[in-house]
Formats: sequence, C-alpha cells, structure tokens
Amino acid sequence: MTLVFFILIFGLVVIAHEFGHFLLAKTNGIRVTEFAIGMGPKLLHFKKGETEYCLRLLPIGGACVFDNENELGGTADKEYEEGSFPAANVWARISTVVAGPIFNFILGFLIAFVLVWFSGSDRPVINGLMEGYPMEEAGVLPGDVITHMNGEKIYLAREIYINTYINKEKPMSITYERDGEAFEVTVTPKYSDEDGRYLIGLKGYGEYVDCRNANIFPYTYYEVRYCLKSTLKSLGMLLSGNGSKDDVSGPIGIAQVIGDVSEQAAPYGMWVVILNMLNIALLLSVNLGVMNLLPLPALDGGRLVFLLIEAVRGKPVPPDKEGMVHFAGFVVLMLLMVFVMYNDIMRLFG
Repeated sequence: MTLVFFILIFGLVVIAHEFGHFLLAKTNGIRVTEFAIGMGPKLLHFKKGETEYCLRLLPIGGACVFDNENELGGTADKEYEEGSFPAANVWARISTVVAGPIFNFILGFLIAFVLVWFSGSDRPVINGLMEGYPMEEAGVLPGDVITHMNGEKIYLAREIYINTYINKEKPMSITYERDGEAFEVTVTPKYSDEDGRYLIGLKGYGEYVDCRNANIFPYTYYEVRYCLKSTLKSLGMLLSGNGSKDDVSGPIGIAQVIGDVSEQAAPYGMWVVILNMLNIALLLSVNLGVMNLLPLPALDGGRLVFLLIEAVRGKPVPPDKEGMVHFAGFVVLMLLMVFVMYNDIMRLFG
C-alpha cells in the first residue's frame, strides 16, 4: 500500500506540474514533443498529433519537452521554426515556464478545499499549560487564543508548532486574546530533555472548526498558507545553518513517511487514510511549487531568471553561457539527490 500511495501522490503532483507547462505551451503556440510522467525507460507510450505521451518506469518525476527546448537563446541571432520554444516571444516563454509551479499551487488549493470540507480545521486555542514553563509564568490561561507570534498572524493551531520549532531558544513575542481583549507577552522557550527541543510550555492547543459552511473559503486559504510558510521557514532554517541533513528527505524518505502515516491511520478506516494521504499530497505540491521557483540552475526558477534578464535587456543571454550555467546546476542537483538518497537509506536502516 505504501508503494501504491507513493505512486498516486507523486503522480498527482507531477501531472499537475507538467500539465501547467503543457497547457501554457499549447496556448502560446509552442510545440510539445513529449509529455512524460516518471523517469527512466518507457513503459507505455503513444503519439497524438505532435506530442508523444509516455509513462516511464521510475515514479519520481516527469517532463514536458518543447520543440528545440535546448536552444536556450531567443531569436536575436538565429531564425527558428515557428512553433519551437526559442521562436516564441519572451513573455510566452516566461508564462510557460512559470505555469508548472503555479499549477502546483492550484492543485494545493483544490486538495486543501477537499481536506477542510471533510475534516474541518483547528483554531489556535490553548487547552493546557505545562507547569514551570514560560507561558504559565507569563499568566496565560487555558481558553486563550493565540493571534500573533513574533508579529506574524496565527490562524491555525499547527502554526504554533512550526513557529516554536524554528524559533528555538530565542525570545518570542506572543499576542493572545481573552474575552475579546488582546494581551502581549514575551517568553523565552525552555529546553525539554524529554521532547528534545525548546518549548514555550503548551500542554495542548487546538479547537475544532467545522468547515462545511462559509468557513471553507478562509480555512482553505489558511491551509495552503500554512504549507507555503512552513516550506519557506524550513528553507530559511536550512540556509541559515540551523537545520541538519536529517531535515531533508528525497523520494525514499517521503515513501517512509507515507508508509508510517498510512499504518498509523489504518485502524481508523480507509477514509482517514485517504485524508492523511491528501494532506501529504498538499504539502508536497506546495513544496514542489516553491522549490521549482527558486532561482537555481536546472530548475524552472533558474530558467525564469534568464528569461527575465532577456525581457529587461531586449535580447537573450548567449545560449552557450546559459547552457553552461544550467549544466553546472544540473550536476550539483544530481550530487545533492545522491546525498539525500544515501541519507534517506541510512536513516531507513537506523
């Protein structure tokens, strides 16, 4: 079942991403020579019109290949056949490249809508306090509602966890409401040997919100916002040196999480398992959208940087120079993938 869920989740996320590229390419008159789901050898394939549709062996990626895509420059020094990628105007190419990540965010909203409708959401209400920890000492009481942490608006109970986890030992300003009145306190998290991290001292938090009504719209937004902000905060933590290699996972690590979550949810019925799998798909889809927009060579964001430079300069970056940058980025990306996969395997075997 882990393998089945893994293939379905990755397939859904990858199809959304590549379909975004595909749709905008067709809209802009750019020929798509191949639309592939998966990597490696072809399992199934057929051709319709100018496009070959492929299902490949390894369910960990995909591709939307444009005609003459490797000709990275525009039409400044060379004439290209109409319908090829470099022959399209720069804004058509920009919209085609950025459409993949945008469709991942659209998929995220659709999944969040289903999740929130069926399972509701959670308000950041304090249920209990840990004795001897900062929040109790600051006079906070059960029933209080946290509204801001370090100046950032809090909508969901889960945001409390991600903010305290990333904040670690630094002082935090926390605003909460009690009987409609706002209070602000500053607390310094205390390290818990039992939990292995810094805590502000909340024994429990979260109040169920029924979303089978008008709440569906704001809470769908809050869910996607939470995934987006947690992804960005996690990236910031890694780039600032506050993370570790165990905070990053590749396909093997993700498969392990899928297996663990499905096993824990199984006693509650298949519907609960499906909702949990959708939750993972939501996080992965938003994560993929963010990662692909990073201005790194070999990613959509790297291609986008060169296209924006072309739009500003009025002429493309020389193809040989852009190609060298993308190739170097691709090599680094492959090395990173090997490292992450090795780390996932070592973690899998303890």
